[in-house]
Amino acid sequence: MEHIQEYISHLQGVLERLSLSDIRRSIDLVMEAYQADRQIFIIGNGGSASTAAHVANDLSKGTSLPGVRRFRAISLTDNVATMTAWSNDVSYDDVFVEQLRNLINPGDLVIGISASGNSENVLRAIRHANAMGCKTIGWIGFGGGKLKQIADISVVVDSDDYGPVEDVHLILNHIHHAWIRKELAG
Repeated sequence: MEHIQEYISHLQGVLERLSLSDIRRSIDLVMEAYQADRQIFIIGNGGSASTAAHVANDLSKGTSLPGVRRFRAISLTDNVATMTAWSNDVSYDDVFVEQLRNLINPGDLVIGISASGNSENVLRAIRHANAMGCKTIGWIGFGGGKLKQIADISVVVDSDDYGPVEDVHLILNHIHHAWIRKELAG
């Protein structure tokens, strides 16, 4: 029982230390992309890849309301054939940037999810997006890493433990979803 309580207590502390203003800025950037009818791309590895897919689902389907224009959100983690082709033929470090080269337009938004903030494939994609005149968001843990320095907006989860960082990234998704759905309904 002690280990369970330790995990829960750590997670509660992490949530209490989240920057509400950074979360709000992240939501605002997502809404700016929506209002400008821009595409939103979400990327990450491992557990963050599944969060990227979840974010794309919640933006694309979860915010769909009758008579309201829909989000154009795409997780670049979902096409296994494309990911493995780029990884095998070029480099896993370029798996997201190569996909963006096919799809991205200036003004689009890229959300990079990385617990460490140092995932090379996420960093390359964010750098490419910045160079293309796109907006970028980083959802990070572990102090932010390199991603914190290059993303337009960063939401840093104050933990050096992958589990709570990934838990909070999913909570960030649901905070965004709830806010956006209310805003679109209002």
